[in-house]
Amino acid sequence: MIILQTKIFFKHASLDMRTFTCLIALMCLTLTTLAQEFTQTIKGRVVDQQSKSPVIGATVLIKDSDPLMGGTTDYEGYFRITEVPIGRLTLVFSSVGYESKSIPNVIVGSGKETILEIELIESLTQMEEVVIVADKQAKGQPLDDMASVSAISMSVEETSRYAATFDDPARAALSQAGVSGGGDDLLNEIVIRGNSPKGLLWRLEGVEIPNPNHFAEVGSSAGGISMLSANVLSNSDFFTGAFPAQYGNAYSGIFDLRMRNGNFDKRETTFQAGMLGIQASSEGPFKGESNASYLFNYRYSTLGLFSAIGLDILGEEEAISFQDLSFKLNLPTKKMGTFSVWGLGGINTYTGKYYNFYDFSQDSAYAATYFSQFGYDEDSTALYRSFEKEKQYMGATGVTHTIHLNPNLYIQSVLSVTAQNIQGRYDSMRVRVIETEEMLETAVRFSTYLNQKFNAKNTMRIGLIASRLNFDLYNEEWWRGDGKYTVLLDESGHTYFYQSYVQWQHRLNENVTINTGVHGSWFALNGNTYLEPRIGARWQLNSNSVITTGFGLHSRMESLSLYKSQYELSDGSYVQENKDLGFSRAAHGVIGFERMLRSDLRLKTEAYYQYLFEVPVWASDTVSDPYLLTLSALNEYDGYTAEKLVNEGTGRNYGVEISLEKFFVRDRYFMINGSLYQSRYTGIDGVERNTVFNGNYIFNALGGKEFKYAGGQKILNLNMRFIYSGGKREAPILFQQSQEAGYTVRDYDRNNTAKMNDYWRIDLGASYKVNRQYAASVIALNIQNVFAVTNEYGRYYADGKIYSASQLGFFPNISYRVEF
Repeated sequence: MIILQTKIFFKHASLDMRTFTCLIALMCLTLTTLAQEFTQTIKGRVVDQQSKSPVIGATVLIKDSDPLMGGTTDYEGYFRITEVPIGRLTLVFSSVGYESKSIPNVIVGSGKETILEIELIESLTQMEEVVIVADKQAKGQPLDDMASVSAISMSVEETSRYAATFDDPARAALSQAGVSGGGDDLLNEIVIRGNSPKGLLWRLEGVEIPNPNHFAEVGSSAGGISMLSANVLSNSDFFTGAFPAQYGNAYSGIFDLRMRNGNFDKRETTFQAGMLGIQASSEGPFKGESNASYLFNYRYSTLGLFSAIGLDILGEEEAISFQDLSFKLNLPTKKMGTFSVWGLGGINTYTGKYYNFYDFSQDSAYAATYFSQFGYDEDSTALYRSFEKEKQYMGATGVTHTIHLNPNLYIQSVLSVTAQNIQGRYDSMRVRVIETEEMLETAVRFSTYLNQKFNAKNTMRIGLIASRLNFDLYNEEWWRGDGKYTVLLDESGHTYFYQSYVQWQHRLNENVTINTGVHGSWFALNGNTYLEPRIGARWQLNSNSVITTGFGLHSRMESLSLYKSQYELSDGSYVQENKDLGFSRAAHGVIGFERMLRSDLRLKTEAYYQYLFEVPVWASDTVSDPYLLTLSALNEYDGYTAEKLVNEGTGRNYGVEISLEKFFVRDRYFMINGSLYQSRYTGIDGVERNTVFNGNYIFNALGGKEFKYAGGQKILNLNMRFIYSGGKREAPILFQQSQEAGYTVRDYDRNNTAKMNDYWRIDLGASYKVNRQYAASVIALNIQNVFAVTNEYGRYYADGKIYSASQLGFFPNISYRVEF
């Protein structure tokens, strides 16, 4: 029910597009020149990519600087270049025995120092002098050095630059090839290559975390507003298939998020205010010269703040608020390695009326009784009203320890604690409680791996993840037909989940790298065990072309609520039908080709095939209800059921993706990509059908231009994003039967043959940055769906007609940011 709750918030927050035309114009006015040239410091650390040991004496040069500017790294790998003119520039890193690396498009501003973490690859050819060669590590290559294919590194700068992403990595990911939304603009659902959003895994600082979004549902991977802040994130890896062996419990995709370290010798502060929230961040060093630092960010929702001071923007009967906090302490020592303490947490609440103009009923038999059980007549099903009160919180915190036993051997360990609590109460306009839900899941995880670099050709990584999963789950619903409340969940306790892996990277030569490994898992609740081999390769054909490939088995645990849900028998006793349910499994195969058409223009294409098996489906093929015969977990966004399921379903996702990207060079960039794909599934009846997410095609185009004034001290950025994709699917409506019944009746024999209208929208973004002495400020305006296109969410029957439920329309967000 979160979907329509959040729609209420955005509907009230939406403003007329003409109001914001003036704001764009204001950004362009009064571009006066400044007399003083501002400079800033660039600093950071250079390490070996495989061993993570510092590269001592590496040279750092600013390309095309006049006079030439640069520096060298010290015995701990740190470097510093002072008095660097502000603007965008390219850095070149080189060292004897290593392949050189160039980092283009480094942003230097007056408000904050620029801090970089650079990894160099040891050369297989021993060199006695530094030779500058073409950089094979093109933009967007993943941070994980054992990733071969279907993986990119998403920078914080890109996330902030793309139009209408609202600094949310998940919304920025919608611009990547093969990725689409789940059918609702409000949520940052990630549908990868036709897979359910449930198959996505979120990780932070190397460990699994709960869904990091406000207004989430049980078992979902998305929500209305991200808890993540660009103020604390570093570059992060995004995987869309054939993951390396260290990643488990995912079959669709992985978002591997990382937090950056705070500035280790200067205190800096950022303040930002916008329609979605007011936030402040601070970073700086602890006392001493240990390079220890702190970093934190706190945000409070703008609507929540207005409500606290008595301004009811949404009216007296509705209230929405959220807040989140993220932090990281980096504590290096001289002999005991490096410790870091990190955390992310958020709280959100919603109260108000809930108007449902869309029939979410699951089949015709169910629809006839669904609303009547709450006290409504059948003819009122098109306008079902209730009052809701929800509160949710999520938290993840941990301690990471990294220590080098020798220059080529290190161990990294993480002890983390996570929690997610979803509380909800729904009633029929405060007359009768319809449902009470309280779901608390916590986890204590210990993750450790050993990384041994034997030589420039061979690196091995062995890891173990042990998780204690605690739960306290309760759900109670009123069923009028039985005249009583039915308890679907009433369980507390704990179980364990163990994972282990081994990976081996072998470089045949400077152009061919092979990554092999195996991932194993054991779920103590029911004893299910899985062993999943993986292999990937990267072959550099020449300085401009590369072939990539990857194959492997993957699996995903269902939500604990599904395993623990209970079904009431006729004698009043309860049975847990799904306690022994297995994981959904998938076999991935990907092959790709990349070619640099010129130094700033890359063509990339990938073809993939995924076979999904042991998917939960309805347990019996003898039932007469076509909805049950066609049920599959591959069509679900979230949730759980007490009805018995079995691991006998299958699915297939296959397609081809192509992308053309111009890097940010000479003040402009663009990316165009397209995908053609099929997403099919088979239920217990053995018939292959379209999944809900089989849109068949996706097209994205985005780009932008940067205008500099006053010697680069004032910068205007204009960005645009165009999204076009096939609509999601559902069972067609039987019009005559719906007329006779008075409510929506669907034809599940032809499940998912009805396709919604194609989805499209254009987003615009504009920002104006002013660099001043020791500070910088940015005013930004982002508009999602600038032309207010009415995209279709679904269809329903009411009052003798078939109607379309629409998604979010025009939504603007203006913000102001200052750094000092």
